Amino acid sequence: MQKVLITGSAGFIGGYVVEELLAKGYAVIGVDNFSKYGKVAKSYDDDPDYQLVEGDCRDVELMTDLLKDCDHFIAGAAMIGGISYFHTYAYDLLATNERIIAASCDAAIKAHKDGKLRKVTYLSSSMVFESTTEWPSYEGQEREVPPPLSSYGFQKLAVEYFARAAWDQYKLPYTIVRPFNCVGTGESRALGDEEILSGNIKLAMSHVVPDLVQKVLKGQDPLHILGSGDQIRHYTYGADLARGVVLAMEHPEAGNEDFNLSTAQSTTVLELAESIWRKVKGPDEPLRYISDDPFAYDVQRRVPSTDKAKRVLGFEAATSLDDMLDEVIPWIDQAIKNGRI
Repeated sequence: MQKVLITGSAGFIGGYVVEELLAKGYAVIGVDNFSKYGKVAKSYDDDPDYQLVEGDCRDVELMTDLLKDCDHFIAGAAMIGGISYFHTYAYDLLATNERIIAASCDAAIKAHKDGKLRKVTYLSSSMVFESTTEWPSYEGQEREVPPPLSSYGFQKLAVEYFARAAWDQYKLPYTIVRPFNCVGTGESRALGDEEILSGNIKLAMSHVVPDLVQKVLKGQDPLHILGSGDQIRHYTYGADLARGVVLAMEHPEAGNEDFNLSTAQSTTVLELAESIWRKVKGPDEPLRYISDDPFAYDVQRRVPSTDKAKRVLGFEAATSLDDMLDEVIPWIDQAIKNGRI
């Protein structure tokens, strides 16, 4: 049985990836320090093929020890949040995530040299394309456009440079994956979230889907939307993203390549709001909304090319936004009732 180490295993995307790995028959070691949400119960906690290590990924000695008998390493740990995080923790995001990726690469280089580690699969971000003015964003465009303005986007671009530099000097094989706008269940309010009001309601996670859902469920009317509502996103189901991450980890043609992982479907924030409104309020209640001032780093258009992932990996994110909302809305409704949001 092959063994995979995944950092950030208790995180939003990380949880979906662990489930996918276990379903495909891997032994999984998860590492997390629970700094974002605190300790959370996961469906796979008692799986005999899953081992959870509570630890800090900046600890090179710990990471080196854990990686020594692993076949694969999915480097997913990061200090991460929604758009408000980019402002509240601009320095901490940069400094913490640089230390995480440096420690991860140090350990992986040694494990590849002395152990059986085959490759590192790095979780980057759509934010590497933050400064583009042409769409769709294709693999390689991140090195042709100006660097991201946000410290988070800049650091995620640095992750990709770490991956390539570790290959250039130490021949540590890599694959880079860039998830786009993950949607799913399991996300809650981060411990360090700054309380920001959107109308009369606090933002839930500063991610647009849960924030709009919780505002509609709590009866906000008119609905407050950040910006004009014309912002374009590609909302991608967490389980689809996880399937793409594991495909990229496994695929023989993914070595030293990078992939956008996303649905091909574009949706404006206003279209999203209307879909949520109809599902909660019914078809006869017209949407009323107010546009609030957006955050500085609220990218207006995030549209990926999905051709390479389809051509090389055979990956397509097939779950519709309608189906995602049918799952997410009841989950957030219960989270509100339980006081988690």
